[in-house]
Amino acid sequence: MNEAIRPSPESPPQAAVTPELSVIVPTFNERDNVTTLFRRLEATLAGVAWEVIFVDDNSPDGTWDVVRALARQDSRVRCVRRIGRRGLSGACIEGILASSAPCAAVIDADLQHDETQLPRMLALLEAGEADLVIGSRYVEGGSADSFNKQRADASALATELAQRVLRVKVADPMSGFFMIRRDRFEQLAPQLSTQGFKILLDVVATARGELRVKEIPYTFGSRLHGESKLDSMVALDFLGLVLAKLTNDTVSLRFLLFALVGSTGLFVHLAALFVALELFNVPFPHAQASGAFLAMTSNFILNNFLTYRDQRLKGVAILRGLLLFYLVCSVGLVANVGVAFSVYDQEPIWWLAGAAGALMGVVWNYAMSGLFVWRKR
Repeated sequence: MNEAIRPSPESPPQAAVTPELSVIVPTFNERDNVTTLFRRLEATLAGVAWEVIFVDDNSPDGTWDVVRALARQDSRVRCVRRIGRRGLSGACIEGILASSAPCAAVIDADLQHDETQLPRMLALLEAGEADLVIGSRYVEGGSADSFNKQRADASALATELAQRVLRVKVADPMSGFFMIRRDRFEQLAPQLSTQGFKILLDVVATARGELRVKEIPYTFGSRLHGESKLDSMVALDFLGLVLAKLTNDTVSLRFLLFALVGSTGLFVHLAALFVALELFNVPFPHAQASGAFLAMTSNFILNNFLTYRDQRLKGVAILRGLLLFYLVCSVGLVANVGVAFSVYDQEPIWWLAGAAGALMGVVWNYAMSGLFVWRKR
């Protein structure tokens, strides 16, 4: 009696197609653009095995929900929804490291980058002609005519600063449109900052000339929906990144911002001390205490708004964080004074002792704030 042939339970499942290219799209409040971008990618990457990873910073407009709907219709779409983390650079890093293709492209969701250049960029990487291909607005054939004068001037200044100070030898280091071999990116990833918006500049500066780079021209388009994410914080992020790279990443961008905020606290303290003493005739100990209290409060507010904006405290957590910040800074003040006295005993130079104490204080406050006040959950 012949038995029907049944497939062996050990038979491997049908292999899925491994993508050649992963397209990483960082998003925040881009629900009106993601479907259009996906359709454009689908058209321009016909014949290429590809996937697209939308990395969304928990958009209030529900961008992640639109992406999930796309993913249910097409397995090439993936959604990474980040809770408690913000920032384009961090989103790009997470997206590339979560990708499965040997090549990864970064493109904005606002439809201002020219997705039709992706096949050409991929061809250059797969031919071994480059490790990194940049979509450039500033090489022959490229254009950024959609910029208004203010943005054009800011972009030109930032580009020149990056080229001169960091010795970056690319025409458009501020571009947000590029493609890189994933293995090369993974080598650099541990040294990259998760803060800020200028991931390409960070990659190029960190590589220190060890990446083979090609730039291809493209025309920067106009945003169709939504609002630009660029604001004054981007300028501070950029300057912080430049300073971090100048110190060979000895100090982080976040630490530099924390120290900058701390320096503003000194002015708040002195101003409060002056007002209390000169205008209200408050005894010095009380005036000093009130100045310190106001300085710590202003430092907390600025750090929550700027330094730790990707982990920003909200609601009841702000009060808890403020109280913890008072405690951390109070201990930091003791450490400051202790180190200053110790240095002064060894070498009675007032400015050296003061600087040593201040450095100890800011390092302590930064370390403890990260552990207890703005700790990642």
